[in-house]
Amino acid sequence: MRVKVLLATIAAVALLTGCGGATPAAPTAAAAPAALAFTGRTLDGTQFDAATLAGKPAILWFWAPWCATCASEAMSIADIHDEYGDRLNIVGIAGMGGNKEMHEFVSDLEVGAVPHLDDQPGAIWKKFGVTEQSTYVILDRSGRVVVTSYLDDLQLTTRVKALVA
Repeated sequence: MRVKVLLATIAAVALLTGCGGATPAAPTAAAAPAALAFTGRTLDGTQFDAATLAGKPAILWFWAPWCATCASEAMSIADIHDEYGDRLNIVGIAGMGGNKEMHEFVSDLEVGAVPHLDDQPGAIWKKFGVTEQSTYVILDRSGRVVVTSYLDDLQLTTRVKALVA
């Protein structure tokens, strides 16, 4: 009986201390590159920490709910997410509009598989020097900003293919 109790105690300690092949923890803010040192709230109000994007290339898509160009890009964003979402992070960062309109944009244009942040105050836009929609900020897997610009669909797809290669 004592042996069983001892073995159970050892197993519990091993699990609690991370022994036994536990998976590594998600990146923390301290481990994330400076470009990913920001937080926000999703359209539904859930807290979002960009440090969780560390380790993969990322597209930050800055859009506004009334922007016709942004609406035309939605299908490309959805397609890129479907094809490369396992190797690439995509986050929509909405500004210059109300939360209700942001929800309608995401729903109407079927880009709900991509997380979207409500940045009405413009804090994330300011962090990246974005002054107009539609702008892409693309980060490589090390977190270095490699693009801050408008890109047409072909340019965006070309950049994505190079990032995930």
